[in-house]
Amino acid sequence: MKKTVILLVIALLAFGACAATKKGVGKMKSQNISIKIPGFGNMEYMPVKFTGDGEGVNPPLIFENIPPNAKCLVLIMDDPDAPISTFNHWLVFNIPPKTKVIKENSVPVGAVMGKNSIGKLDYVPPSPPAGKPHRYVFKLYALDRMLNLKEGASKDSIEMAMQGHVIAQTSLTGSYKR
Repeated sequence: MKKTVILLVIALLAFGACAATKKGVGKMKSQNISIKIPGFGNMEYMPVKFTGDGEGVNPPLIFENIPPNAKCLVLIMDDPDAPISTFNHWLVFNIPPKTKVIKENSVPVGAVMGKNSIGKLDYVPPSPPAGKPHRYVFKLYALDRMLNLKEGASKDSIEMAMQGHVIAQTSLTGSYKR
C-alpha cells in the first residue's frame, strides 16, 4: 500500500511538471544574458552619483547576449531591504531588444515607464536610512512578447504580464549605506 502511494505521488508530480512545461511555465532557457554597470560590479557599493546623496540619476547600463528571439526587455530596480516592503525604484518595460545601452539619466526610445513606489514614472535614487547597507537589485528580463500594459503600470501588473514569457533573465546587485 505504502509503495503504491509513493509511486502514485511520483507519477502525479511528473505529470504536473510535464503539464506546466506545456503551458509555458518554466520555459525560461539558460542564457548568458548579462547586465553591467560601469563603475561598480555585482555586490559592490554604488557610486554616490547615482544615489539621493549625489546627482540622483540612473546609472548607465550595458546589456549583453540578449536572445535573438526576444521581443522586448524589462528592467526592474528594487530595494528588498526597505523597512516595510520591497521598494520599487525603477520600472521600465517594452525596452526594444536591440537596446545594448541605457545611458546615464535616460530611458531608451520606445520603452515604457512603470510607476515606482512613490507613484512616479522615473528613477528614484537610493536613499536608505542611516545604518546598515541596503541592496539595490537591477533585474533584466528578456521576453518572447511585448507587454500589453500602459504607462504607469505597477510592478505587480508587469510581473503578472511577464509570467510564462521570460526567456532569459539576469540581475546585478549594488549596495549603498549612509
